[in-house]
Amino acid sequence: MIDISPEQARTLAAIITHGSFDAAAAHLSVTPSAISQRIRALEAAIGRPVLTRARPAGLTQSGQAVVRFARQLELLSADLADELQPEDSRGRTRLTLVINSDSLHTWALAGLAAAGDSIQLEILREDQEHSLDLLRAGAAAAAITATAAPVPGCSSRKLGTMRYLPVCAPAFSHRWFESGVTAAALSKAPVLVYDRKDDLQDRWLRRFSRPPHHAPRHYVPAAQEFGDAIRWGMGWGMMPEIEIGEDLRIGTLEAFAPRAHVDVALYWQQWRRGSAALSEVAEAVQAAARVLL
Repeated sequence: MIDISPEQARTLAAIITHGSFDAAAAHLSVTPSAISQRIRALEAAIGRPVLTRARPAGLTQSGQAVVRFARQLELLSADLADELQPEDSRGRTRLTLVINSDSLHTWALAGLAAAGDSIQLEILREDQEHSLDLLRAGAAAAAITATAAPVPGCSSRKLGTMRYLPVCAPAFSHRWFESGVTAAALSKAPVLVYDRKDDLQDRWLRRFSRPPHHAPRHYVPAAQEFGDAIRWGMGWGMMPEIEIGEDLRIGTLEAFAPRAHVDVALYWQQWRRGSAALSEVAEAVQAAARVLL
């Protein structure tokens, strides 16, 4: 049996949080030498490195598991404090979540608001395809992700499906697609992309036998502004169906190929050894997903 002390685990988490051995020592009010001794003892206990020797220091796979353990200890300690001193609002549990921009913009806040009275939340924005990196590293307790398979130490539950439609402004459609939405037209029409991790537009374009890859691209990394850029005719792009119902009704936007949508399944992944606070947030998010997705 591997014996890891809470002190060693918290020390590793402090190094990652604060960026260096010296900064972790200052945070924990110990000497840098004590920090080094704890990490050496931790690596001896598990028989492998926990840190990559780089600047800033990174985590090995084993280090990620230890940091998750340290974060889970923090949650359990907060649960105990809430139980022992429920009247002390300063003891509210802090949770870090990773949520993709579209979910945050359209539906997820409805669930998080229900838990906001009793839990302090830090929300990190990350693409649903990449949010697990933060969960795996112990930087977040839960994530909304497009990956069904749980990362080590986590559970996974399907939330629902977001449907994306290719849309543009009517004037844009008249200018670029007057003769039809063809591969030739799409190779010239400007396209809106959220950021360089966003592949929704390319996934839709791959439906063509000869996908057009060379269209001009605009990158707009904010959900509201991304939609506004499409409404202003800056380009076409994939937008969540849940967001654009009114736009389609009044004609601000048009879906130029409504049957050729892209569906993205979303999953809630969280630490398997959670806490009362994490369970409360999970229930609130899942309730919102059942209604809105």
